[in-house]
This record gives sequence, C-alpha cells and structure tokens, in this order.
Amino acid sequence: MKIGIIPARYASTRFPGKPLMLIHNKPMIQHVYERAKEADLDDLYVATDDDRIKNVVESFGGKVIMTGLHHASGTDRCAETAQMLNLKDTDFIINIQGDEPFIRKEEINLLINLIENQKVQIATLVKPVSNEEELNNPNKVKVVFTVSNRALYFSRSPIPHSPLTAHKHIGIYAYRNDILQQITKLPISKLEESEKLEQLRWLENNFTIYVEICHHESIAIDTPEDLQMIR
Repeated sequence: MKIGIIPARYASTRFPGKPLMLIHNKPMIQHVYERAKEADLDDLYVATDDDRIKNVVESFGGKVIMTGLHHASGTDRCAETAQMLNLKDTDFIINIQGDEPFIRKEEINLLINLIENQKVQIATLVKPVSNEEELNNPNKVKVVFTVSNRALYFSRSPIPHSPLTAHKHIGIYAYRNDILQQITKLPISKLEESEKLEQLRWLENNFTIYVEICHHESIAIDTPEDLQMIR
C-alpha cells in the first residue's frame, strides 16, 4: 500500500492558519489534496491536530486523521497517523508538504517509484542548483550523494564548493513504515542540532536515504508575503 499523508497544523509560528488561506477561492490544503490525489497513491489523508482544518478537509470530501498536539515535525505526525491506520511494516508512507499548493503528481510518482525499490529505506528528491545565490542560501538545503544516489550529507552550507555540481533538497519524503516508526523514536543528534535538519539524525544512526533527481520545484508558501506573491 502507498499512503499519502499531508501533515497540516494551524499554529505555524511564521504563518498561523496557513493551511486555510484561500488561493482562487479554495483553501491551500484543498489545492494540495486535490493535486496529490492525481498521483499513484492507494489512499490519501490530511493529518492535523486542529478541528478547523479537520472541518475544512471534510467539507471538500477529503479524509482526515486527528493527531496529537505534541509533534515537532511532519515526520512525527506521519508516524502517528500510520499507527492509527494500522498500516503494515511493509506499507509505504509519502509525506507530502501541506504548504505546496502547486505540487505535481510527477514528482510524487518519482518518489513512489524510488521507495518501492527493496533496498531503499527512506527516499527524497533533489534538484540541480541553478546559481551561486541558491548555493549560498542557508534556506536552500544542499545534499551530496554517491554514484548510486545514496545521500551522504545534507547541509545549509554550500556543498560541494561548485554550483556546477551542487544539488538542493526538495523536501518531500517517502518511508517504509517500519523505518518511519524507528526513526521517529531516535533522540535528537548532534548534527541535526547543528544544522537544524532532522534527516541528519537518520544518517547519524545508520539509516540510508536515497535520492531521485528531478527538474521541477514546487513553490512553498512559508509567509504571508509568499501568499501575496502567489495570488
């Protein structure tokens, strides 16, 4: 089973109520849900801790799971959702960002194809860096990987030195459920604390992350200014 989960919380520090903001008369979470539904998923849920989001998702016919208030990340919320759905260890969870209303089925399907490979524990996407500004932007996470596309390291620093060979991380993940349950029980690691990147905790604890190269980047909405630009 390939289950898409869209973590969505109301109490965003930079943009409270973000999932419910209207874009062309539809809440953002509905745009994400409808686009994700086009991908090769067996089922799709919004995972939230807020009744306002729950009510909106149900109003447009979406499926929703109510999770706890304590989660520090979307990964943690996905893990609880998988437990509540009684998913098998061998099921796949695709963690779809709730603030990307223009996400495409093509990128989700790339991730699905990668996670279905038996050797892959965790899958994610990368895109070639297009210029030095991106390479030096700490908000654009860079990743280096092996010839077999196994991730070696993620950083907010410019790695490698040249933008000609650099790739940036596209923050959508897929996990086998047994791996998802394990990684969410790990304590915060030193590298994770240093870079503020949860995937470094997984690498430090000997889990493997494989990447697929894509050439499209959806627009994420992090602030009210981002929303105004989109509109």
